[in-house]
Amino acid sequence: MQRLIPAMLVIAALIHLIPATGVLGESHLAQLYGVRIQDPNLLILMQHRAVMFGLLGLLLVAAALIPAWRSLAYFAGLVSVTSFVIVAWSVGNYNSSVGRVVMADIAVAACLLVALAVDYWPGLFSRA
Repeated sequence: MQRLIPAMLVIAALIHLIPATGVLGESHLAQLYGVRIQDPNLLILMQHRAVMFGLLGLLLVAAALIPAWRSLAYFAGLVSVTSFVIVAWSVGNYNSSVGRVVMADIAVAACLLVALAVDYWPGLFSRA
């Protein structure tokens, strides 16, 4: 069961590392989110967002290897994905590309919650 924790963290990390490719420019961001970014200010913000996702992805990978980092990784990952889902649902009317991001974030939340539960409440998963 303890192998499940690193596996869930790595899955969450890989999903967070995908948008990090947005740092490479507007065409990568357009592929990720299905929107063209014409405003250079918005491009700066979105590329910076890509860097932040890369950092979060690296934290999740590190937490898979370093148990002492897991609490921080669970917290940061869950804040990231739940805040995006809440914002997307509250704004609504998003395109199919953003809809895929919402679904991916729900999957990441599930992975992180499973890892968190196994990590902090291992008795829930032991055989009676």
